[in-house]
Amino acid sequence: MSEAVSTAGKPLGIALCSGGMDSLVMAEFCTRESDLCLLHVNYGQRTEAKELCCFHRIAEHLNVPARRRLVADIGYLRKIGGSALTDEGIDVPAADLERRGVPATYVPFRNAHLVAIAVSWAEVIGAKNIYIGAVEADSSGYPDCRPEFYEAMNEAIRRGTKEGSGIVVKAPFLRLRKKDIVLMGKSMGVPFEHSWSCYRNGERACGACDSCALRLRAFAEAGVEDPLPYETRPGTPGTG
Repeated sequence: MSEAVSTAGKPLGIALCSGGMDSLVMAEFCTRESDLCLLHVNYGQRTEAKELCCFHRIAEHLNVPARRRLVADIGYLRKIGGSALTDEGIDVPAADLERRGVPATYVPFRNAHLVAIAVSWAEVIGAKNIYIGAVEADSSGYPDCRPEFYEAMNEAIRRGTKEGSGIVVKAPFLRLRKKDIVLMGKSMGVPFEHSWSCYRNGERACGACDSCALRLRAFAEAGVEDPLPYETRPGTPGTG
């Protein structure tokens, strides 16, 4: 795709859409500001096929045509390894929401790869805003979900793109709690059933990894029923 022309009277924007809960709600939210293109990245993760399926379902919900969807593949992250999400030799740990430090599910510097792809696409199609659904407060401790990371990325973008590109990465949910994201999604009527959070499985969510635990806790705190099927639905694993 070499060109995308806005027909909605809004500037073009690119939303990184993993197929997860946060990116689903964020993409819906950002339609108010930008005419969206959607970017999905396969990076060799365990649930790659399920996440890609959810991406296309979300794109259909948002009426984003195929010509405005980009699916990129950086499967070399599986070859690099170092993460339980991309290396079958590393087990996905059981949920522990009180765990300190960087967990085994951190994919080294992944978000920098994702943002770099989005910036390249943005330069070609003339998009100004790039949106990523990173959440710091209820994250698993990933260093590339911190505000200073995105501040540094924006400085790199300013210095590394052609003059006047005006491209900015925005993480609008960075300081929100996942409970707030669930409530926002409910108010907008997003199809949570078309999102996926589990680190381990692609059919029935395990209910026992950090991502499932964070999702289940968010829905419970928001008083909203999570429509996904789970192998088990613990209360709030790892919270004591």
